[in-house]
Amino acid sequence: MRTVRIFQVDAFTDTPFAGNPAGVVLDAQLLSEAEMQAIARELNNGDTAFVLPPADDTEDLHVRFFTPRKEAPFVGHATLAVHAVLDADVSAPLRRQGGRTGIVQVHADAGRFSIRQPAPPLGRTLGECELQDVLGLLDLKREQLDRACPPRIAGSASTRLLLGLRDTTALDAVQPALAALATLSPRIGAQGFFLFVRNEGGTGTESRMFCPALGIDEDPVSGNAHAMLGVYLRELGLLPARQGGAQFTGRQGRHVGRPGQVDVEMELGGDGRATAVSIAGRAVIVFESEITLA
Repeated sequence: MRTVRIFQVDAFTDTPFAGNPAGVVLDAQLLSEAEMQAIARELNNGDTAFVLPPADDTEDLHVRFFTPRKEAPFVGHATLAVHAVLDADVSAPLRRQGGRTGIVQVHADAGRFSIRQPAPPLGRTLGECELQDVLGLLDLKREQLDRACPPRIAGSASTRLLLGLRDTTALDAVQPALAALATLSPRIGAQGFFLFVRNEGGTGTESRMFCPALGIDEDPVSGNAHAMLGVYLRELGLLPARQGGAQFTGRQGRHVGRPGQVDVEMELGGDGRATAVSIAGRAVIVFESEITLA
């Protein structure tokens, strides 16, 4: 008989039932890959993280991520959830987490967790015909777009279309045709659609994200997408540099009743472009349980 501990954690918030929920499974080396997928499907969160021993001496732990449908390369909010669980057992301020996308560094400080990773790449700007298709499926008009932010695909293993809107009225009015967006995703090379509005001071955003191709109709709060957004806004000159870095605060989840906050900080190279990105926030454990398998 094998027993694993399971936690339900709300990430990018310090309030239960807000932020983005994730499952965390400890002692996952006791499970087969098929069992990990089955547990993720049973928990039915957007993502579940499975914590394994380090693969080699460059890691402190190894983590695999599964949606209810398939394995994911890396998940920001589920990483935050992992370290909220480990924080109760491990007194280590800096942890090296290995996974399919390499090693990320996680810094823990009094219940706040910061995930540092290389700056995600920016891809191509969306073509005119593709943009018209996207706008039609989101029930948006061209005049509702932020003219300073050309729609652009970002990321590598996980890709998102970054789509800036003019104001929160436009953000609130979005009516996604989810099935059609799922069909469009592989055609344009974006697994999700990240819509955002910049505030007047340029130091914050509010956003929504739709990933029906991944089985997530509307994601409450995405850490990865905010990292992409930071690199993108810096590339456009919309985030000022301060003391060798740039930062902003992203808010998401209001539209699904799960508000959360992501603090983003970028390290800049000599050319002013982002070389590394940290996404930070808090997380709260909602409940803990066990599963015993034969």
